[in-house]
Amino acid sequence: MSVMSMRLPDEAMERLGALARATGRTKSFLAGQAVMEFLERESWQVAEIEQALGEADSGDFASDQDVAAAREKLGSYAR
Repeated sequence: MSVMSMRLPDEAMERLGALARATGRTKSFLAGQAVMEFLERESWQVAEIEQALGEADSGDFASDQDVAAAREKLGSYAR
């Protein structure tokens, strides 16, 4: 396991400390969890964007008929 030092705003440290006390976890554990969740979410988003860009580059777009059918199916929700 690696060690990293980082600066946090005072408010974030206070909130992290309060959460650590309330959950019985360490601040380091909670911060590590938060970083892992952030990395998972951001990695997923980047992968989805890269996939969409690949589809767009290959001309894989919804047709006008596909879009019209989706709007019809969604009805007022699409507005």
